[in-house]
Amino acid sequence: MTAPRFAGIEAVVFDMDGVLVDSEPLHLEATRRLLAGYGVRYSQEENAEFFGFTDMELFAILRSRHGLSPATSELAQRGAEELIELIGREAAPLPGVPAVLEGLKRSGYRLALASSSTPQVIAAMLRALRVDGLFPTVVSSVEVGRGKPAPDVFLAAASRLGRPPSRCLVVEDFRNGVLAAKRAGMACVAVPCAATRHQDFAEADVVLDTLEDLVSLLPGDVRETRGRPRPGPAAAGSG
Repeated sequence: MTAPRFAGIEAVVFDMDGVLVDSEPLHLEATRRLLAGYGVRYSQEENAEFFGFTDMELFAILRSRHGLSPATSELAQRGAEELIELIGREAAPLPGVPAVLEGLKRSGYRLALASSSTPQVIAAMLRALRVDGLFPTVVSSVEVGRGKPAPDVFLAAASRLGRPPSRCLVVEDFRNGVLAAKRAGMACVAVPCAATRHQDFAEADVVLDTLEDLVSLLPGDVRETRGRPRPGPAAAGSG
């Protein structure tokens, strides 16, 4: 079957963790280090429960579950500090970063980042990946109050981009992110990472092996275009 092409798309909204960077091991290690200081063992299985959660959501649950005394906000701040230290030393881009992002920008697509991470963690990660200049629009779920699968973070991104949801394509790596995109009325491409390949992505419009495969789905030559406006919508089709 021929893969569909996304006609009429004017903006591409990226998740960060698992799409631009394989960050789940970093999140796991940061939370493990923090909780070890309170005598709590944090496992990979427990960590998998919280994909897509905001830090406040994560630490509110962990605080209650493990009887931790510090306030949720203090735990979240300490966790962010541990994570930012690891990001500076270990963060590495996934295949297609930054080449695919640069190609989309050259072809005239507007780019946004919509992540469940805190603003300070997002900023540190984008700097470490050297792609901070490619995302003029960045939204954290912390700013909108509800994490994925609520659509809030994607709706906020579309609003800041000045584009209707129907003109936005989301790139996600986990099921709750796909559900959030579809609830926002957006097309969605799933690019599962190592930690999410077992999940059900039935609601995604397309499931890709790598971010590099995205370029064949969008009108315009994303790989080669230099400084030209994106061509008008082409007929979408699947066969």
